[in-house]
Amino acid sequence: MMHKNHLETLNKDTKFNIFGWVVFIICSLFFLASSIKNKDIFSLIGSILFLFACFVFLVPLLKPSKPDGDE
Repeated sequence: MMHKNHLETLNKDTKFNIFGWVVFIICSLFFLASSIKNKDIFSLIGSILFLFACFVFLVPLLKPSKPDGDE
């Protein structure tokens, strides 16, 4: 039996959410680069925390969900 790729089975809303979080990650990388260039430690710390938070919010969207009753 063939199993579909997890990303292929996501609904449209979830795909939009993932796209939004990817854009946030890209933005955080630019903030990170700017803070390094300007040698601003507070912006650097904030950028790292923001990047980490983006990944935290993205994980549940990418994790395959279990069918109901399979806990």
